[in-house]
Amino acid sequence: MSNSVNWSDLPPELHETIAKKLKIHKDYIHFRSVCLSWRNSTPQIPKHLPSQLPWLMLPRGTNQDPQSNLRSFLSISDNKIHRINLPEDSDNHRRCGSSHGWLVILDQTPKISIVNPITQSKQYLPPLSSFPNVTNFAPNETGREYTIKTSDDDVYTCSSKEMRDSFIKKVIFSSSPSNENVDYYALAVLNQTGDLAYCKKGDQSWKFIDDANSYCEDVVYYKDCFYAVSKHGTIAKCDVSGRSPSVSFIETQRQVGGDMQYLVSLKDELLLVTRYTELEFNMDHNKLDIVYKTSEFQVYKLVLNGLKWEGVSELDGHTLFLGENSSMAFCASDFPGCKRDCIYFTDDYSEWNYDGANGNHDLGVYDLGNGSLEALTCYPKESYNVRRWPPPIWFSPSLH
Repeated sequence: MSNSVNWSDLPPELHETIAKKLKIHKDYIHFRSVCLSWRNSTPQIPKHLPSQLPWLMLPRGTNQDPQSNLRSFLSISDNKIHRINLPEDSDNHRRCGSSHGWLVILDQTPKISIVNPITQSKQYLPPLSSFPNVTNFAPNETGREYTIKTSDDDVYTCSSKEMRDSFIKKVIFSSSPSNENVDYYALAVLNQTGDLAYCKKGDQSWKFIDDANSYCEDVVYYKDCFYAVSKHGTIAKCDVSGRSPSVSFIETQRQVGGDMQYLVSLKDELLLVTRYTELEFNMDHNKLDIVYKTSEFQVYKLVLNGLKWEGVSELDGHTLFLGENSSMAFCASDFPGCKRDCIYFTDDYSEWNYDGANGNHDLGVYDLGNGSLEALTCYPKESYNVRRWPPPIWFSPSLH
């Protein structure tokens, strides 16, 4: 008598029960690949999977064919590189943010594309020409296609390339744009003016959050509102769900020192992360190369009883991912290869820091417990050390 089991004969309800126990995208995809009956009894886009450990979206390789649309993503949990066809991120495009598994892409047109590299889904946000401070768009006036009005009523013009490269610092979402049943909000941090602008799914134009234009260091969506932080660690709470945005302020003690501020939601708490950098001077081919390098991070949690930032030396076993992406926190024990109480970071502070310069990107791992800073050992440095390409960015793969 044979003891062999025909796995395809398992009842469909058991397939579903097993599938819901899986927590990692790769395991779920492998499960659906076993046979036709397993695939037919489980959804292609599962709703139960939690956020996945971010991949590192790598710059275009030094020896890569300029015409190739393949982009490389490094998984730090298993040190494997995944290559994905992504024509929206060619050499004449710029990405300005990664949020909920979607990349925000600009080119030298007014379009703002958002792309999910895993599902290949694509949508559009309102165009650059629809921001409130863009008073005119003249596509035929080469070099001065956009007319911008400042808060002081000064007027200047920008080229399409300048708008692509420097108008927007970062875009984040309130929830995944993949969910067709939920209206998401997008919030854009503008580079030069420090304005915050937002739109709702389906909007045709952007709106400013007028009372929060100096809270432009970083933004996180937390407890149904956008929270924005200033250079000094003060917080603006922005509720954009009404007919007009409502802004209130959390006046904590000012943070002195530090070069960049980040906000991260960790479980039910709000964290402030201060990043410190140092200047490095390198001589290469008789040319002085001046770059910034990260030297330290300090982390604080918001204490609502007394409204103060309280320093912390550990992250309760969690890990933070900071950079051009929406800031993220993960429980390290849920993912192999992830170091607890550490901060994984990439460049995000200034594009001119790498445009045309030589040397390595500023990325690594900071141990909050002992203050040590080390290179990201799995990063294939020898293939991606040309700084003129955009730096790596954390991207959280998502099927939904």
